[in-house]
Amino acid sequence: MLTLPEEHRKLFKEPFGELYREIAEIFPRLSGTPVYSVGDVVTHNLHKAGIKPAVAVVDGYTMRSPCRKLPPVHGNCIRVKNPAGSLTEDLISAINCAVANPPATIIVDGEEDLAVIPMVIAAPLGSIVLYGQPHEGVVLRTVTPEAQVTARQFLERFCPVHKDH
Repeated sequence: MLTLPEEHRKLFKEPFGELYREIAEIFPRLSGTPVYSVGDVVTHNLHKAGIKPAVAVVDGYTMRSPCRKLPPVHGNCIRVKNPAGSLTEDLISAINCAVANPPATIIVDGEEDLAVIPMVIAAPLGSIVLYGQPHEGVVLRTVTPEAQVTARQFLERFCPVHKDH
């Protein structure tokens, strides 16, 4: 399991892509492009607009409160545990597996906020990753080689945690 040290958490407060106030502003950009979503509200709003993400990662919560707009499960359903402020091997493997075999919905027991990092690394070049930026809107990240390099650099700021058995 990888955890994000407190001193690096501020890096993740800035949008990792283009910030839009309303998800509807993004819809015209999504035509004919594979879409990957992280977050319940973003995924719910995509489904409501008739857009089915190739892979969606949800946890049943929005801003630490239960989400009342649970998106439907689309494709394979993969369940994983992932504590807040961390990325487990299970979550990273689930994302890699889902991206290789879409459509899929990954349901996280814990928190999915940091899943955007492995999602940008795993998603095909030219695809779009969407995630919610609390109190600000929706972030659109086009997957480019540069975006994948930045995501790997973010991942390097995490520290491995070894579980005692």
